[in-house]
Amino acid sequence: MPASLVRFLRHCTIVAAVGTGAIVIVGPSGAAATPTAAEPSCDTGQFCYWAEPNYPGKPQILDISGVSVNVCVPLPNGAEARSFVNRTHRDITLYQSGHCSTEGDFRTYPGDGTYVPEAPYVARAVEIWDS
Repeated sequence: MPASLVRFLRHCTIVAAVGTGAIVIVGPSGAAATPTAAEPSCDTGQFCYWAEPNYPGKPQILDISGVSVNVCVPLPNGAEARSFVNRTHRDITLYQSGHCSTEGDFRTYPGDGTYVPEAPYVARAVEIWDS
């Protein structure tokens, strides 16, 4: 949970309506508030990544539309991904190494909508697979 949300919730009153499952959060000003996580912007068919966890700001988009399967693609200009979204129709392996080396960490993520707000390691390259 983001620290800003934790600080906000410390100053709130949480009211639960028994039997309905409803929860209302009343902020310090007395106004009802509902914390919502911002969904990252990444269009269908794209692989989007961010240099920091939790999708801050505008995503970088790696165009893999013309990339053959089993080809290592380093993130451009030495970029690093700490959060990402795979909305392509292909499975993608992200590598800690910029050369898709299995010496470092690597993990495969399915296509069609995998959201990873905090990568388990800093990713520097991807490899595309047929789904």
